[in-house]
Amino acid sequence: MRVVIVTESFPPDVNGVAHCALQTARHLVDRGHAPVVVAPAPAPGNKPDANAPCPVVHVPSLPLPGYPQVRVALPSRRLAATLIEHRADVVHLASPFVLGVRGMAAAARLGTPAVAVYQTDLAGYARTYMGAGEAAAWRRIRSVHGAADLTLAPSSAALRDLETHGVPRVELWPRGVDTDRFRPDRRDEALRRELAPNGELIVGYVGRLAPEKQVELLAGACGLEGVRVVVVGDGPSRPGLEQALPGAVFLGRRTGDDLARVFASFDVFAHTGPFETFCQTVQEAMASGLPVVAPAAGGPLDLVAHGRTGLLVPPHDTAAVRDAVRALAADPGLRAAFGAAGRATVEGRTWAAVGDQLIGHYANVLAARRMVVAA
Repeated sequence: MRVVIVTESFPPDVNGVAHCALQTARHLVDRGHAPVVVAPAPAPGNKPDANAPCPVVHVPSLPLPGYPQVRVALPSRRLAATLIEHRADVVHLASPFVLGVRGMAAAARLGTPAVAVYQTDLAGYARTYMGAGEAAAWRRIRSVHGAADLTLAPSSAALRDLETHGVPRVELWPRGVDTDRFRPDRRDEALRRELAPNGELIVGYVGRLAPEKQVELLAGACGLEGVRVVVVGDGPSRPGLEQALPGAVFLGRRTGDDLARVFASFDVFAHTGPFETFCQTVQEAMASGLPVVAPAAGGPLDLVAHGRTGLLVPPHDTAAVRDAVRALAADPGLRAAFGAAGRATVEGRTWAAVGDQLIGHYANVLAARRMVVAA
């Protein structure tokens, strides 16, 4: 199969969309298919990923105003030219927003089937950043995804949202996790002594530092005796969070095996954002053998079994996050049981397994197109 992956983000960017697009490309190559990636050019000074598994076509881009870590693609003929030159059998649209919309239009002009992967809660972001605009965001989502042959939702909550707002032809496609990289035996006692020199319980957050992540909800946990909050990631909210989370350690961005070492050195993983369509870091924490505290909203509802692998708390509730951390801090046996159950839960969720599911979705779309032509 010849696949063009049109993605709003790709390494060296560090986010869920970029990571999923990379893993998709890798798996397609591993299975003998021929992918090409089209993505916004990285910021000046950020070198493209030299280890990309397939050709990557970069289109000109500019930083998103107020959020320079995010690049927005500019209009370019390279996208349509790539679809034509690659003779694409299917176009994979990763979290279509700007570049993906153009990819959808190009696929439609060429009569090429398109599979759109829903990955970003644009409506939630509209509420967070603008205080309004949710209805307009859903109109855009319906327009883009309604033109696709198939939309893939990463969680049951996302699937319900899409169907409730009138998006047709939606199926579930979750995300994989690298259980070889993220595992409990990467725990590093020297790192733990550095982060918590007095033997504190380490509560970690990993992710973007942006308003929609609501990392400030960890403030209550910062006030607990014997607890050290460690924040991994970067973004526009970092200066404010350094003020809002007294005593917290900020490690900045970490990747690869270094990130896996940090994950495994936590005692508890806490996620705070209520707008996650999936939440990959929760899976990585579970693979690392950690109990998880997360909001009872969006993707974590599929990932965290309350009372078995972690604790789900009401969204936007600082006290609830604090109380969940306090309960886990007081019970080492419960932490161990949750962590072991979490690791067991994700062991079969490899990228190879979910990648094969994706190829099955492609095959179904192509078969449906052939039936239409034959009719």
